[in-house]
Amino acid sequence: MATSKTVLQVLSGGLPCPHRFDLCFGGLNSVLSICSDVKRRKNIGLVYKKLNNGMRLLGKCTSRGVGAVTSRGKVKCIDRWESMRCKCQKAESFGGATANEWSPVSLPVNGVYGATNIFEKGSFALKGNEETQSIEEEAWDLLRASVVCYCGNPIGTIAANDPNSTSILNYDQVFIRDFIPSGIAFLLKGEYDIVRNFILYTLQLQSWEKTMDCYSPGQGLMPASFKVRTVPLDSEDSATEEVLDADFGEAAIGRVAPVDSGLWWIILLRAYGKCSGDLSVQERVDVQTGMKMILRLCLADGFDMFPTLLVTDGSCMIDRRMGIHGHPLEIEALFYSALLCAREMLAPEDGSADLIRALNNRLVALSFHIREYYWIDLKKLNEIYRYTTEEYSYDAVNKFNIYPDQIPPWLVEFMPNKGGYLIGNLQPAHMDFRFFTLGNLWSIVSSLATLDQSHAILDLIEAKWAELVAEMPIKICYPALEGQEWRIITGSDPKNTAWSYHNGGSWPTLLWQLTVACIKMNRPEIAERAVQLVERRISRDKWPEYYDTKRARFIGKQAHLFQTWSISGYLVAKLFLANPSAAKIFVNEEDPELVNALISANPRRKRARKIFKQPFIV
Repeated sequence: MATSKTVLQVLSGGLPCPHRFDLCFGGLNSVLSICSDVKRRKNIGLVYKKLNNGMRLLGKCTSRGVGAVTSRGKVKCIDRWESMRCKCQKAESFGGATANEWSPVSLPVNGVYGATNIFEKGSFALKGNEETQSIEEEAWDLLRASVVCYCGNPIGTIAANDPNSTSILNYDQVFIRDFIPSGIAFLLKGEYDIVRNFILYTLQLQSWEKTMDCYSPGQGLMPASFKVRTVPLDSEDSATEEVLDADFGEAAIGRVAPVDSGLWWIILLRAYGKCSGDLSVQERVDVQTGMKMILRLCLADGFDMFPTLLVTDGSCMIDRRMGIHGHPLEIEALFYSALLCAREMLAPEDGSADLIRALNNRLVALSFHIREYYWIDLKKLNEIYRYTTEEYSYDAVNKFNIYPDQIPPWLVEFMPNKGGYLIGNLQPAHMDFRFFTLGNLWSIVSSLATLDQSHAILDLIEAKWAELVAEMPIKICYPALEGQEWRIITGSDPKNTAWSYHNGGSWPTLLWQLTVACIKMNRPEIAERAVQLVERRISRDKWPEYYDTKRARFIGKQAHLFQTWSISGYLVAKLFLANPSAAKIFVNEEDPELVNALISANPRRKRARKIFKQPFIV
């Protein structure tokens, strides 16, 4: 609640602030900054309204913006109706345009206000249209059409924008994790405003009170998604106001809190600073406070003996029951990356000393734990096959009491002679041997995996291309759960049947993470091969969310079409391949001090301990 209290104090004049406050903003230097003369400006305001035991952010606007493309190809927001204009004071926009210069458009498509009706206008070309454009041009048109605006300014992209869909569910919302590739695409095009707006507005949502059946989670939790709604004002018959509604898991299927949202937010914050050169955002007091709240939530002490984050099933990209509860690799890789990113951005001050010390200690312990106990290749598999169980000793080899009979038959055939990967999960007496793509790729990007392990992961992807990629990149996990195992682990989930959705489905959005990992390891030809596969059919298939079957031959049975992160994932992959140096905005290089700390902590390695500046406790 620290962030919201600070904002409310500033609004009431209780705290001085050197910046201007404009909730409705257009320029890079005016986004969500706070002004000391807010009391004198009646039409500007950050209005907090108590509703359902929470805080709702209201913008005094009579319209809701929708995505449009200017003559320069950049995203602008325009009013829903010509007769309605935002009452907010407009700052100078990045390109010099004001709200009054924006032209009106028709009503939104299918109730989704984040898109113009380009499907009817034919402003992009699907396969078979008379006027064809390149797949990249089509993708950019679709991405810009998915932009959602709040108070006349772009703040994110909706999850999917299928004009023919009869089941919207929550796909008309802006998801934190889904926006990441969209944000990168805009950053690489020099369109920084939408990313800055997204970072700052989601930060405001962080401070809301979240309640599920009279219980509130820890401070610092970021929402899974949010939605812009237009509601009528009580005082005026024709006027409306825009409302940001956030979902922290209270409305999600399964009611699971999104652990990965805060981690992705930190990673995107660092990428924004590196790409735009604008470090003023990460240096803001409210941003520093929000970042610390996320870190304290993640670094809080508990009963666990492991340095990994303990989470429930469905708390990341795999947001349905898939047997990943415990310490899933995806969360651990994002956690490690977010810790490194936060360490770069945290302001050196007395109040941060303990946090930075805890962060450094966790980095060493987490890195050692994942590299040592999650790694598996043919040699390690043979070790596990010969494990002795029921060891009671501080020097036990089989520390987690893994029974050799847990080794599944498929793994013996799947493991190549050259290559390896990080397993999906590790708990007492349990190793999840499934290959989870995002966790392994982000372990490469963040340097959680060693140099040799990173190359071995890519070796395995190449060796098992037919299983992991086949006709469309790339399997979210391998292999699929089937039969009795599927019934027990998923609860007979009809959406997660074998080789579908999260259960072995193929997700085109993972293309961008694959590309960053390949570029980091100087092996871009793997990503180029995957991009060529995508270009063969994804446009013709109308950019589906995922593909089904072992070889990804079918569009997913419940896949939404025109899925935004399928579109942006492709664009980001193309942009990175065209300019490999740009991938550095996400790459975390290995810290020599952490390496030395790991060497001294690992009894299997014999090497002289080097003296480094900061002490690490393992």
